[in-house]
Amino acid sequence: MTDSAVADAAAGKRERLVAAACLVLHEQGVERTSLADIAQAAGVPVGNVYYYFKTKDQLIEAAIDAHGDRLRTTLAALNRRRTPQARLKGIIREWTSQRDLVSKSGCPFGTLACELDKRSDGMDQTAAVLLGTLVGWVEQQFRAMGRADARDLAVALVASYQGVALLTNTFRDPALMTKECRRLERWIDSL
Repeated sequence: MTDSAVADAAAGKRERLVAAACLVLHEQGVERTSLADIAQAAGVPVGNVYYYFKTKDQLIEAAIDAHGDRLRTTLAALNRRRTPQARLKGIIREWTSQRDLVSKSGCPFGTLACELDKRSDGMDQTAAVLLGTLVGWVEQQFRAMGRADARDLAVALVASYQGVALLTNTFRDPALMTKECRRLERWIDSL
């Protein structure tokens, strides 16, 4: 095997571990998830996990980074839309597209952020930064619409999503997400 092939295989294992961590942490929660659970989901021997991540917290941080990468990619794609209203409706439609996943296990990042908030080791702040990124982007869209109350509207929109995500998960009813997101789109049109 060439050095390049070894490097590619190593990168592939690390990426699989991070993807598995995102999935398993979402489905089981931080406290109930072990490194062995993540290794199994990634198809990687548990001993290999320690080559990439010395602790479970390092793997959790990598999962948070992966959520951040996905969020930034989504927001960059939405930024190509012509109007701030179209961009806001785009994020709402993105949320709607995740209704089945949310119904099963909650908002992928919101549940992780909520669980990490109970810790006092700095991971709570790491998660808060990512939610702050979303609120900040939404605020920029409302500012572009000329709204002086952009921050308040941004918090209201993200809070509405997180609230309906909780209810969608609690009642295992994806239709709740669909209905609330349609209402949020009408709300954007009314501003």
